[in-house]
Amino acid sequence: MYYGRGVVRGMASALVLLFLGGGVGAQRPAQKAWFRSIELCNGVDRTVPDIQIGGCTAFIDSGKGTPQTLVIAYNNRGNAYSAKGEYDRAVQDYDQSIKLNPNYAQAFNNRGVAYQKKGEYDRAIEDFDESIKLNPNYANAFANRAQTYLNKGEYERAARDYDEAIRLKPKLGAVWSGRCWTRAITGELQAALADCDEAIRLEPNVAATFDSRGLTYLKMGQWDSAIDDYNKALQFDPKLASSLYGRGLAKLKKGDTTGGNADIAAARAIDANIVGDFTRYGVQ
Repeated sequence: MYYGRGVVRGMASALVLLFLGGGVGAQRPAQKAWFRSIELCNGVDRTVPDIQIGGCTAFIDSGKGTPQTLVIAYNNRGNAYSAKGEYDRAVQDYDQSIKLNPNYAQAFNNRGVAYQKKGEYDRAIEDFDESIKLNPNYANAFANRAQTYLNKGEYERAARDYDEAIRLKPKLGAVWSGRCWTRAITGELQAALADCDEAIRLEPNVAATFDSRGLTYLKMGQWDSAIDDYNKALQFDPKLASSLYGRGLAKLKKGDTTGGNADIAAARAIDANIVGDFTRYGVQ
């Protein structure tokens, strides 16, 4: 199982409409409700996906949208479904968005993310390929394709995509973290360490990055540094199996049998495949 370094969906796109006459405050109640549905579909309250879904659904069902705005509404509702983990419904909405505009790179990227989450990696890569074909400077699509290659164990291809994502969007911490993880697995440990350090500088409170650097230190034989980073990762995500297992291995290397075995048991209870995962990473 791959412990994601960060999935990058397209931001909710804004429904840009031509308002004729007075502002929202001058409209009748029915018009106010319609304008409110636009605001909600645009993601004015991003913390509650159901609210965005309701706004997009009201807009779509109103019959007042143009083909161009419906493209965005379906995409935005797909993002909200994806945020809820309802990936099949998200895919259906991205399908509609793409049907209305086959050149909308963002919807292909977002549908790729949904397929990735469903474990349909080849279909996800097809969508990321199309997204990149439509927009060769789309860093998010490169980052998401890189993660999908990681899921498939195709580390060299993942690294190349992370290189491109970093070139295009160097201030996105997730891509540095992802390349750190990739390099740690392939044994480029000093380069991995530098990548994780940059990821932490950009986004200092991400469990996955400390987990990646913990693996790097573990493979370098720096047990105390590995434990410190795994501790930090577990502060942000107490049930991150890779950090529990990695910390357990580091404790065993230091002679802490009780603590090490307890961490390993906790990790295996969360993820039964964790031992095989670390074997593939070159750590036993």
